[in-house]
Amino acid sequence: MEVRRKDIHNSDIPLVCQACEARHGGVCGVLTAEQLTELNKHSTRHRLESGTEVIGQGETVVHYSNIMRGVVKLTKVMADGRQQIVGLQFAPDFLGRPFIEESAITAEAATDSEVCNFPRNVLDRLVKKTPELEHKLHRQALKELDEARDWMLTLGRKTAQEKVASFLYLIAVHIDPESVDMSTFDLPLSRADIADFLGLTIETVSRQFTKLRKENVIRIENNRHLTVPDMDRLMRYAGND
Repeated sequence: MEVRRKDIHNSDIPLVCQACEARHGGVCGVLTAEQLTELNKHSTRHRLESGTEVIGQGETVVHYSNIMRGVVKLTKVMADGRQQIVGLQFAPDFLGRPFIEESAITAEAATDSEVCNFPRNVLDRLVKKTPELEHKLHRQALKELDEARDWMLTLGRKTAQEKVASFLYLIAVHIDPESVDMSTFDLPLSRADIADFLGLTIETVSRQFTKLRKENVIRIENNRHLTVPDMDRLMRYAGND
């Protein structure tokens, strides 16, 4: 039997939703208690190991997801098999495009992750009935568009050093939304994936990591764990001053 409790506004919100780390920052934050209860009846949580495919390019979309924890990488595949990482999504991002039946990208867990899935038809129905939810999804789509334009600038005009520093700043700011300390984090991508994302060679990425480490912009442990002593300095190396 589902356990519920009253929140401070006397709303019947499912306990699992009240305890959800992503609810207030994600799309669920604009839903009423009644709508959250309806969505909760159909939702399922899944823990995904790194490398697990969430959905493949060209597949029929049967559910959407809220990212609860971890990083999801988005890739596009060409007809000849070549592929490009075109984006990263973090908690509490919404994964999917309402009212679109076929996925235009492949989404794969870049790290061990957790997602909350709900059927496409259930959320599409809520979108039609809830202007706030429609606006929230619209705002996220515009945010992703702005970020994509900024990333086009990074890829098209920045130096190799600025590209790598920009990537590190992106990860530091987004990888753990619950943490107040952005200075320490684990890289969610391999050197090969970072090179793919930045349009560089693996050798160039490795050289830039070494240079940033020698100049004490970053500290690296176990090849994946990073510490940034001065975030403003990293921003300057990223060309964002």
